[in-house]
Amino acid sequence: MKVFYSDTFDLKLPPGHRFPGNKYGMLRRTLLKDGILSEAMMQASALIDDAALMRAHDPAYIAAIDSGAIDAKAMRRIGFPWSKHIALRARATMGGALAAAREALRGGLSGQLAGGTHHAHYDFGAGYCVFNDFAVAALALLSEGAVDRVAIIDLDVHQGDGNAALLAPRRDVFVLSVHGAKNFPFRKMSSDLDVDLADGVEDAAYLAALADALPAIWDFGPDIVLYQAGVDPLAQDRLGRMALTHAGLIARDRLVLSECKKRGVPVSMAIGGGYADPIEASVAAYANSWRAAKEIWGF
Repeated sequence: MKVFYSDTFDLKLPPGHRFPGNKYGMLRRTLLKDGILSEAMMQASALIDDAALMRAHDPAYIAAIDSGAIDAKAMRRIGFPWSKHIALRARATMGGALAAAREALRGGLSGQLAGGTHHAHYDFGAGYCVFNDFAVAALALLSEGAVDRVAIIDLDVHQGDGNAALLAPRRDVFVLSVHGAKNFPFRKMSSDLDVDLADGVEDAAYLAALADALPAIWDFGPDIVLYQAGVDPLAQDRLGRMALTHAGLIARDRLVLSECKKRGVPVSMAIGGGYADPIEASVAAYANSWRAAKEIWGF
């Protein structure tokens, strides 16, 4: 099994910026230190090529990101100041998503230690998302004929409005989003199945809602699941407004991953949101997602 990383392009942000750009490198070091993944399992993500990127995004928008011609207002919507570093990082994240999806088809499980950029739309980015990793991966696999049906299980606390806009209209993609009803984005798009949860939801209610939603995925009959294992439902998260514990998040991951394994459905996993204070709580939750994967797949 290979897992892909792009923290060689760790986000270099101004002092005081609220996005924890160092969490990706922290996660990779934690996975190695705790023996969850080995160096041999990890591979640096390649930059996505134009053809794959343009299946999901407007060529003019891509060019503006690459060159820095994008205007400051558009970058404020994304949440980062433009830099060449940001542009390269976005391409590496897309490359990692596609490589992980292909690896999952070969071996049953893969993922990247980044991603979950589900707020990016066709011609604009938002919510710390420049390009949309699941849309890029799904559309590439479908266009290549590698799969016929793709399901997205998006468990970030924020609705994947970009996923919904780009993919929900397609009959060969099913988008499930389980998210906070009153959280960002405040103008939600329609996924194939949206599960809106109240602020302050705890483990039992969250897990029950997820268990009720998952049969729609299996009824769809996907050839691959793209799983956004966002950890911002964690009670310590600054942006989450939910109250899940680490044990609750582990139970969530076990539920999704074990159901996929039982049905022989390959899974490619992205880490999604995580904004705890201190950030070590988010990193621990990310690592736990991979602990659950190791427990189920036995790698």
